[in-house]
Amino acid sequence: MSTIPQDPSDPPPEHPTLSRERIVRAAVALVDEEGLGALSMRALGARLGVEAMALYRHVDGREDLLEAVVDMLTSAIPSAAEMDLGPGGGWQAYLLQLGHEIRALAEAHPQLFPLVATRHPAAPWLRPPLRSLTTVEDFLSTLTRFGFEEDRAVAAYRSFTSFLVGQLLLEVAQRGAPTTAVAPQTEEEDPGDDDALSEYPMVHRLQGELSEDRSDEEFARGLEHLLDRIERHIPG
Repeated sequence: MSTIPQDPSDPPPEHPTLSRERIVRAAVALVDEEGLGALSMRALGARLGVEAMALYRHVDGREDLLEAVVDMLTSAIPSAAEMDLGPGGGWQAYLLQLGHEIRALAEAHPQLFPLVATRHPAAPWLRPPLRSLTTVEDFLSTLTRFGFEEDRAVAAYRSFTSFLVGQLLLEVAQRGAPTTAVAPQTEEEDPGDDDALSEYPMVHRLQGELSEDRSDEEFARGLEHLLDRIERHIPG
């Protein structure tokens, strides 16, 4: 299950030693308890027992903090190698477990999942909630290892992410989480350059296909498939 690791070496609050990781974990805990609207540098500093200005030695501000929170949440998604897919596990077992892992993350952090799902990725071909280069590379590599052609793996990535975002945003909204945008984003470095993608060969090779806008086609096909599933429940 996707969880945010807790550091047992955290010092007691009366002697806080700040680090970027500790600040981000505290931000996750604050939002889990009080909602995203409660997150401010002042509130976070109070939670950590320091002045708000002390946080700026480790984070550049609220925008940087929000990006770090998203990174921490998505980095908890396990890779295929970390999953127990069973003796006959194929691509279906992989996608089933991956879907349940991301749902578990949304259930554990309902106030934060909308941030993961709606915050604009740094590159157009990183689709939430699978918005980590590491996760996307693992997704594409796993499906091709199970026999998918590369273009079919990209199509599966699009369909899978669309389903997850729609379903899980609905679930967390029903639990009271806000699903509107939180704040405007600052300009981020685009990871689409060759140097940044050198460690992710499949993403590098397929970034053109990943970045294509097929929204109209995907919506029409998804709606048709939904009607087909509804029709199967109608007595003949």
